[in-house]
Amino acid sequence: MQLSPASSEQTEGDRAPRFPRLRALLHQRRGFSDTEKTAAALLLIATVLALVWANLPLGSSYDDFWHSTVSLQVGTNTIELDFRSLVNEGLMTLFFFVVGLEVKREFALGELSVWSRAVVPVAAAIAGLAIPAVIFLLINPTGPTSHAWGVVISSDTAFLLGALAIVGPRLPGHLRTFLLALAVVDDIGALGVIAIFYTDEVHFVPLVIAALALAVIWALRFLSFGQGPLYVVFSVVVWVALLASGVQPTLGGVAIALLIPVYTPRRMEVERAAELSRAFRQSPNPAYAQAAVRGLLNSVSVNDRLHTLYTPYTSFIILPVFALANAGVHLSGETLAAAVVSPLTWGVVAGLVIGKLVGIAGITALVKMLRLGVLAPGLTLGRVAGGAALSGIGFTISLFIIDLSIDDPRLQDEARVGVLAASLLAFVLGFALFRIVDRVQPPSRMSLVLARPVDPKRDHIRGPVDAPLTLVEYGDFECPFCSRATGSIDEVRAHFGDSLQYVWRHLPLTRVHPHALLAARASEAAAAQGRFFDMAPLMFAHQDALELDDLLGYAASLELDLDRFEEDMRSSETVNRVRDDAIDAELMDVHSTPTFFICGKRHTGPYDAATLIRELYESGQAASSSVSDLG
Repeated sequence: MQLSPASSEQTEGDRAPRFPRLRALLHQRRGFSDTEKTAAALLLIATVLALVWANLPLGSSYDDFWHSTVSLQVGTNTIELDFRSLVNEGLMTLFFFVVGLEVKREFALGELSVWSRAVVPVAAAIAGLAIPAVIFLLINPTGPTSHAWGVVISSDTAFLLGALAIVGPRLPGHLRTFLLALAVVDDIGALGVIAIFYTDEVHFVPLVIAALALAVIWALRFLSFGQGPLYVVFSVVVWVALLASGVQPTLGGVAIALLIPVYTPRRMEVERAAELSRAFRQSPNPAYAQAAVRGLLNSVSVNDRLHTLYTPYTSFIILPVFALANAGVHLSGETLAAAVVSPLTWGVVAGLVIGKLVGIAGITALVKMLRLGVLAPGLTLGRVAGGAALSGIGFTISLFIIDLSIDDPRLQDEARVGVLAASLLAFVLGFALFRIVDRVQPPSRMSLVLARPVDPKRDHIRGPVDAPLTLVEYGDFECPFCSRATGSIDEVRAHFGDSLQYVWRHLPLTRVHPHALLAARASEAAAAQGRFFDMAPLMFAHQDALELDDLLGYAASLELDLDRFEEDMRSSETVNRVRDDAIDAELMDVHSTPTFFICGKRHTGPYDAATLIRELYESGQAASSSVSDLG
């Protein structure tokens, strides 16, 4: 069974934890990592500090500070940026780079590698760009404010993910991945709009230089050494060239990330790294140490290495600084009074709050209805609507376009109030929608019934697919309790015969069973060759030997194609299939193995053969005529 780690409060003795309500709120966001929870808290604190600082009776200290400039001069060429631009165009490039790395992995190996799933967030993002602009232009069709339609097109990725971690559903499932992919497409579209409609002058020579540097970055994958320094050098070239061209340089972060290779660890490279490590252990010296380090680094993709390296910096430093630099909107009485009756302010509010919700949720429902794409398991339209509402939070690009599209300082203030009001309303609306969805289908109720019906095309089934009785097990091949339960299951299947279908689904408890995930993928690789229920008993019988070489040995004993077996273990289809089962379990609040569902209802208590047989008889389907004949 999965063990619960000791809480941090228990290790602190009798001392009460600081900010107990905030800690409790973040602790409930169980679908988010500790990094995301902490980053969300820091982002919220920095936002509040920025608002307080900007409205203190200390003159214009906030604006004065962020408008202070720094410059770099090389020969006759000078780069000059104020502090806010340094954050928005410099530091945030690294944030978009990290986001791009994560999305690249999802599109290459994750759930978005399946086109039917990827098409939904892409289509939703496009609608989320277009419909807010249309709504804004309906309210501001002419005049000097009509040119500001770009203010409402973009969501703020940093605030969106932070808000999702704070007020999103307790069990988010695939929602974060959906919104992350949507946000990146949204960012690319918004930055493209800036380049086309809000850039007074584009210099093509720097653009050509940036394109050539991107081509070099793509080609670096073929080098066997020196990749790290070269990635840094040419990434800086891309950023400087885009800045000199007049195009938003943060676009370079996404472009670079999408060009960096990602792949699952290959067996040959992993074994090579192990050999180098053994050589260093036998004869420690600097040459062997460097070789071992290179071998270990080469065994995982550049994408994975860079994502792990830079995520702490973006989460704990860049995002809070970004919020501090951008959230300080002046809220004087005169400005608020003018904003209340301003079509510009209401256009911004309606575009972001209504436009994002209608565009994203509406196109998602349409794509699903027309069967042009599918939502991941557990990702309901209600949850998408909550995420769509949060997408109305707009800061970075919205505030940036205000400066580009509006010359009148008074109108700029009215637009900024609209952005702030829209972000607050979007936050509240998203919170409300998530709570309504949880009330209509609360997690406690979801935990009692099977989240996803049995699918003969996907699930691993023993027995007739049209059997009146169903027994679903969420299990772990390294769990000793699951191994013992196999005897009970055999008895139950023998008792009911063709009246029962038994279904296996994965729930690898990686915290306590380090080989469970690898074993689950091995079972799927065996299933690709029609031998799932032959592979499973071998792994249960040898739970202390589930390393890759052991699994390959079991596959060889079953006379499987080993090259195909190993390739299937690394495939995105296998990774997604195991992850989908685990996310289904999370949605049902299943956190221990084995967990059984009898005819779609969760079983609690003992799972010996007699108990399972009795509950199967007592179920609704057990009363059917086909089962009555068994007596």
